[in-house]
Amino acid sequence: MHVPDVCFVQHPSPKLQSGAYGRRSQLESLLLARPIYPIDAYIMAEVAPAAASTQADPAIASTTEDIQDMSIEESTPSGPLTVFHSPEAFNVKHPLMNHWSLWFTKPPTPGQKDAWAHNLKEVISFDSVEEFWGVWNNIPKPSELAVKSDYHLFKAGVRPEWEDQQNKIGGKWAYQFKDKRAVPIDELWLHSMLAAIGETVEKDDDKEIMGVVLNCRKGFYRISLWTRTCQNKATLVDIGKKFKQVLGLSEKDILEFNSHADSAHSGTSRARSLLTV
Repeated sequence: MHVPDVCFVQHPSPKLQSGAYGRRSQLESLLLARPIYPIDAYIMAEVAPAAASTQADPAIASTTEDIQDMSIEESTPSGPLTVFHSPEAFNVKHPLMNHWSLWFTKPPTPGQKDAWAHNLKEVISFDSVEEFWGVWNNIPKPSELAVKSDYHLFKAGVRPEWEDQQNKIGGKWAYQFKDKRAVPIDELWLHSMLAAIGETVEKDDDKEIMGVVLNCRKGFYRISLWTRTCQNKATLVDIGKKFKQVLGLSEKDILEFNSHADSAHSGTSRARSLLTV
């Protein structure tokens, strides 16, 4: 399908930490500019609050194709033309530093066995600024999700599970927002995703961030940042402090870190804290 040139408008954003290199700085600027696509909104059946139907997969596939069609990419003999070949061009692909996948967990049905494994679905993958905004603009926002729904944004190839080989020795920073009516959860989740894919909460050689998770529960929202390991205290504390800024928390608010091993042992995501900031 033909799509005209993408235009960008500035999007309100938190004060994220800038990276040390030009490419990371460019990505941060681009991620904070929202592209406007000349299309109607799509609703992904798998992530809609009422999506309990087992016939959702065709809808996901259709929507995925539409969103992927929106990736504006011009090819050259040496491969895709990117902004790093032509920094002033906005009709080319602006690649992220990693490939990412959005996952969704729909609420379990009463009496359902193996609810987690059955209800966790990979919705779409992307690796460019344009594709990210195409996804964000066309999925239900956190405030529209049903109770017991979850969003997971992880590096491609990593399942959002404690048991995944790339997560098993890691942990997470997490904060629980208890006053749901007073929390701008859509904005906070957007900022969390931008921090992850823009790679602004860790140093270039840390390679700790695996993904971010949003849990929608009856009495609270919880946002978590998952890390690859849980041993390097100084690095983890630095990441935690930056993530605390992303979430807009005050000095008196406590952000907690615990290991996946402790969470699995206790049978809950609220295991004892190894670190706090």
